Amino acid sequence: MRLADDEKAMLDGAEGPAVAAAMDLLVRYGEALGADGLCDIRNVAGTMTQPSPVKARLVREGGWNKAFAVINLDSDDDLEIPHMRVPTCQLQHGFGEDALGVVPYPENMVALQGDAESFYGAHGVNILATCTPYQVGNLPVRGEHCAWMESSAVVYANSVLGARTNCEGTASTGAASLTGKIPCWGNHHEENRHGTHLIEAAVPVDGFLDWGMFGYFVGEVVQENRPVVIGDLHRPDLTDLKHFGAAAASSGGVELYHIPGITPEAPTVEAAFGGRALPEKVVYGERERRGIYERLNDQGRSTDVDFVLLGCPHASLDQIARTARALDGRRLSPGTELWIMAPRALRAMADRSGYTETIQRAGGRVLTDSCPAMSRVAPEGTRVFATDSAKQAHYLPAILGIEAWFGTLEECVDAAVTGTWRGDLR
Repeated sequence: MRLADDEKAMLDGAEGPAVAAAMDLLVRYGEALGADGLCDIRNVAGTMTQPSPVKARLVREGGWNKAFAVINLDSDDDLEIPHMRVPTCQLQHGFGEDALGVVPYPENMVALQGDAESFYGAHGVNILATCTPYQVGNLPVRGEHCAWMESSAVVYANSVLGARTNCEGTASTGAASLTGKIPCWGNHHEENRHGTHLIEAAVPVDGFLDWGMFGYFVGEVVQENRPVVIGDLHRPDLTDLKHFGAAAASSGGVELYHIPGITPEAPTVEAAFGGRALPEKVVYGERERRGIYERLNDQGRSTDVDFVLLGCPHASLDQIARTARALDGRRLSPGTELWIMAPRALRAMADRSGYTETIQRAGGRVLTDSCPAMSRVAPEGTRVFATDSAKQAHYLPAILGIEAWFGTLEECVDAAVTGTWRGDLR
């Protein structure tokens, strides 16, 4: 790769051994990708603070400097980690103190995470602790080069915000946070951001459930390519776009989509394809809609629901408010738990707005920082869960070996109150 003078200086140790190790990692990474050079970035969303047994061992052996060097820089050297060079946020991690006594999650991991937050906070990491950093203050502008992890965050940043990032990893984001650089390839280049597939909705796509199912269909069709979606699309809100992108990134590997007239890089269908000839349309009709719904519900057998999970990706304030309204004056079934996962900053707003109190009065919980898939835990004894998230319906049965039902938020709340799944596609 061609390196600029400041990059060569970092590689040669002008800014210390930790920055040199970071630059060495980025050079090796960029060469493996076939990148010609590095991009300047000023926005990193990665993972430093999430606890694990490996991290606990590294901390015992050499402290948090050692843990960052091994996990985030791929280095076994004893390095003193400096302050982050560019704004860096921590994505979702393990469950925090609000989960103690509620979630079967080890107390020593909660404590380890607290220590990590103190260390990395002092080193310039903003502990947002959410898979949706764009909901709580990290909003890159259109055209800004970033280094983000988390598939649902990456597809939102690229598509809805018009920022530029590939789906990065723990090591590459760690190195980027100390250098302000990332290999310039893939989604960083204009020519790689144009549409590749044209998908037309021949049935109405309106509301959270349908945007999720449509996203799941689109991801299956295009896999890691870039869909342009048109048709009978009702104007989506933040929550719909969040759900659509997360579903497309789960069933496929979508990192960028275009909705002409909605997303910033697609004022028209022609612009979305960069002026190239339009490909043949793939149609999403009633048969395809029904097929996706049945596929997302083919892992459910028993209608006795133990657990209801909402908020994947992490819930917006509107989703928390809707959950509170659906639960107001009701009580959960004695054999069922309901968790709604949210960023801690939005949990604070929900507390002030009275939503949390309403949910808790019904027997539900508003939990922060993590999710069952990330931390691999559910209520003890869970056999069957219900969710309004296509992403969680896709992943959690495989991760935890439990059955899944997928439906609307209201159907999920009904299952929590009755203990029985009664959802159906309308």
